[in-house]
Amino acid sequence: MVDWRGRKRSDNVIDMRGGGSPAGMGRRTARAGGGIGIVGIIVLVVMFFMGADPMQLLGIALGGDPAATVSQTQAPDVEPSASAETDEHAAFMSVVLEDTEETWGRLFHAAGSTYPEPQLVLFEEAVNTACGFGSAAAGPFYCPGDKKLYLDLSFFRELGNMGAPGDFAQAYVIGHEVGHHVQNVIGILDRVQAMKGRVSEEDANALQVLVELQADCYAGVWANHAETKRDLLESGDVEEGLEAAAAIGDDTLQRRAGRAVNPESFTHGSSAERVEWFRRGMQSGDVEQCDTFKAAGVSLR
Repeated sequence: MVDWRGRKRSDNVIDMRGGGSPAGMGRRTARAGGGIGIVGIIVLVVMFFMGADPMQLLGIALGGDPAATVSQTQAPDVEPSASAETDEHAAFMSVVLEDTEETWGRLFHAAGSTYPEPQLVLFEEAVNTACGFGSAAAGPFYCPGDKKLYLDLSFFRELGNMGAPGDFAQAYVIGHEVGHHVQNVIGILDRVQAMKGRVSEEDANALQVLVELQADCYAGVWANHAETKRDLLESGDVEEGLEAAAAIGDDTLQRRAGRAVNPESFTHGSSAERVEWFRRGMQSGDVEQCDTFKAAGVSLR
């Protein structure tokens, strides 16, 4: 279990669960993509074949297309329903976010730059974002348009059901979404988006896989620094992160949805690839080891 209690919490958490704010969590208002959420692939496939509006599905998917234009559908009113369990999850997420801020702040400073901290928005069921309408069914996501991470805490029950229980598995999810923020800040998301407009759908999917695998590696870099610099992790935590990465590979999700594995349709990478890149970041703690594009022979210039 991550040794998180008693540690500093981030001020960059906005609690939109009925307008409340868990004790000890900041409530700042400022500005906040990568990819559909972890359980989103299964849910969206089912919704599509049940006749859901494709534009609604696009709005749910959000982050795979940072520049996508989606209608701003009004999210339904949601009654507060935060339980003691979800409030503890919220406090944990705040500690994890603070630790990512510490890591990336130091890394940006070492590179002669300043890290613009993202915000984490906690919501229930649905939320409006600068990237369009977001649903809890899509899982956690990052919106490049407002530089915010979005999370419905009920997601963690689904994560456990998918074979990735444990608090570090949850922390890995935040580390991954923060990785997308780093990609946005340094211009990778914009460059990939421009390239996607010039290639086939299959090649665009392959580019998105490289985006996601790099975010996995960045999550590993954060985990390395959390352990070596601040002793945040405990025995078994790394294994939880590896299990989470394995549980959300495209091949694993397609099998869970009862579909044949189709690598051409991958947008996040296989389970083996996600484990490999998270492990690479975790073992090295070096951002330079996370260039998935160079490893694939892709130039973003």
